[in-house]
Amino acid sequence: MRVPYQTMLAEFERVLSQYGFSAGRAHDAAEIFAQNSLAGVFSHGLNRFPVVVNYLKKGEIDPAAEAECVARFGSMERWDGHRGFGPLNAKRAMDRAIELARQNGIGLVALGNNNHWMRGGTYGWQAADQGCIGICWSNTCPNMPAWGALDNRIGNNPLILAVPRSNGEHIMVDCALSQFSYGKLETTRLAGKQLPVAGGYDENGSLTTDPAAIEKTRRMLPIGYWKGSGLSILLDLIATVLTDANSVAKIGSFGNEVGLSQIMIAIDPSKFQSVETTDAIVDAIAADVASSQPVTEGGEVRCPGLGEYRSRKENLELGIPVAEEKWREVLAM
Repeated sequence: MRVPYQTMLAEFERVLSQYGFSAGRAHDAAEIFAQNSLAGVFSHGLNRFPVVVNYLKKGEIDPAAEAECVARFGSMERWDGHRGFGPLNAKRAMDRAIELARQNGIGLVALGNNNHWMRGGTYGWQAADQGCIGICWSNTCPNMPAWGALDNRIGNNPLILAVPRSNGEHIMVDCALSQFSYGKLETTRLAGKQLPVAGGYDENGSLTTDPAAIEKTRRMLPIGYWKGSGLSILLDLIATVLTDANSVAKIGSFGNEVGLSQIMIAIDPSKFQSVETTDAIVDAIAADVASSQPVTEGGEVRCPGLGEYRSRKENLELGIPVAEEKWREVLAM
């Protein structure tokens, strides 16, 4: 089943307007969810929407609260999100980082006490659309064991790196530091599929490709094993130091995944060179990667982000594929 983009956008906007969002903020928030689904990231679009509505019902998110700058120095600013709606706060913070990059070549906004930003790639793509390199990450609740541990003390803190191309075919990595995000586990389970590689541990402590088994134990596998574990810890440290807000450990004491710490960095390469020069560099590297010999006959090797660009074009033309039970749930709200 496919749903037109504008139909999905209108339904999200209709629901959010009933939970304290002004008309403009309801539209902007709905657009983030709809754009995530348009990009093929259903785990942070349609599939996550009912979860956010439940948070609104419980009062965990203040739909009227807006992030504000509480300290600044040169190209750096520290913001307090006041536990408002995470995606809108994150978008404003990246907008400001881009503005600082326009002025100084680089801009950094450390956004503390914010709520879940849904999909970090939204903000990397946002920077790239403005011709900037985007780097951003968020900490999370403790949902992954440190390397060698049984219990969960670190986060699968998503890290995003985006490089712009003027034709919109940006190169971007958006990855949780677990082998698969919890959203990906849910999407795979709903589709009745197994993960392509082991993503965590079952109740017997064995690595498994069964998403339901990993959801049950909540023992995710860090990317790169000990390397992903170490990277998770460092991202949490940097975010907490720069925001002076909540660490993974503190977030774990809240009961729900709220009050997160997030970093937005924008770098303007046009301060060094023309857009055409940047395009030529990115095009050459992307072409070299694409010229690799694929493992399987007829296979394709490409840079990350190009699949999203294709999904956007296809889903805008044909409609967005939806999990019917999730779509019915939204229509009934």
